Amino acid sequence: MRGKMFVGFALVALVTSACSSTPASTSEAMEMAPDVQVLQPPPGVDIDRSTATGQVIDQQGMAGWYPHEGGLMEYRVAIRFGQEPPTMPEGWSFGRVSAGATDSNGQVFVFHRGETGDPIVVFDAEGTYVRSFGRDFDFGNEHGLRIDRHDNVWVTDNGNHRVMKLTNDGELLMTLGIKGQAGTTDDTFDRPADIAFGPNDELYVADGYGNSRVVKYDAEGNFVTTWGVPGSAPGEFDLVHSVAVDSQGRVYASDRENNRIQIFDENGEFLKMWTNLGATQNIFITPDDQVWVITHRDNVENITYDTLAGRIMNVDIDSGEIIGAMESPGHWLDVSEGGDIFIGSLTGNVFRWYQGWMATEEAAQAERP
Repeated sequence: MRGKMFVGFALVALVTSACSSTPASTSEAMEMAPDVQVLQPPPGVDIDRSTATGQVIDQQGMAGWYPHEGGLMEYRVAIRFGQEPPTMPEGWSFGRVSAGATDSNGQVFVFHRGETGDPIVVFDAEGTYVRSFGRDFDFGNEHGLRIDRHDNVWVTDNGNHRVMKLTNDGELLMTLGIKGQAGTTDDTFDRPADIAFGPNDELYVADGYGNSRVVKYDAEGNFVTTWGVPGSAPGEFDLVHSVAVDSQGRVYASDRENNRIQIFDENGEFLKMWTNLGATQNIFITPDDQVWVITHRDNVENITYDTLAGRIMNVDIDSGEIIGAMESPGHWLDVSEGGDIFIGSLTGNVFRWYQGWMATEEAAQAERP
């Protein structure tokens, strides 16, 4: 039983990062965001939340946000980590949040580009600050963060052309790439974006912004192979922004500026591509092969509305068809072992989509499973 885990978090409307999290009345909410639908039920009246869209103000004056499209209506967003309530050390605040991930203990790791505090901040499952680290690593541009099945933390330092493996509390274990040196060799990157892990702890790096390739290493960090060149043909890339691996070892690469996801075998042999998902920012595949993406409709929307537009999608792993989708800004996506969705947004926020939210006001009073 998760119980009412949302108690430790403030609810936040996904309109702008400046929006208030708990408007006191419908009129205040309308002034805050006049273009969204606001639902304020009278006492004793239930709202069917399976059809509600836009911003929702419930009977307790709590603000939430419901998806614009069908299929994932059981999710509700809540949270603004570290700020509402303000659990981080005094004077700290997030800059642009580039990534976030959860470990096996439910802790949430946030990777951000702020000028105050450490670049990696850890919260417990209730949203309370636990610890932070990373300032001594002198990151050039914080980009990706993943946690492997051993709870090691991996970050991609986009600005310094390196990928770093850390312990759960920030001790450096391995570095791939050479700090400050861009290159195309087996031991250099050019602005890497993401890393993924194979069934036997193989490493796949999305060497995305400069080199448009995927680089494979073994679990010890020894080079194995690489594939991809700039272009738009199968096996070619225009910015590999994310990479993920399924239980069979197939590699999914976000070819963002070509508006597609390409799928390869473990050695880089092209298998197929999905062209129906838009400009994919991030891919996450669960251990039971559920595919989740955060995406924009195309690369023009990604560039123009990077902080506000976007969609979370659940995708069929065989066909690439969209099972469900909902609106959300976002740059990074992670799904916890319990099934909740975490979004790192360049607005400077970390959002948590709770699953299994009840469909009526009456049911909403009950504890969530």
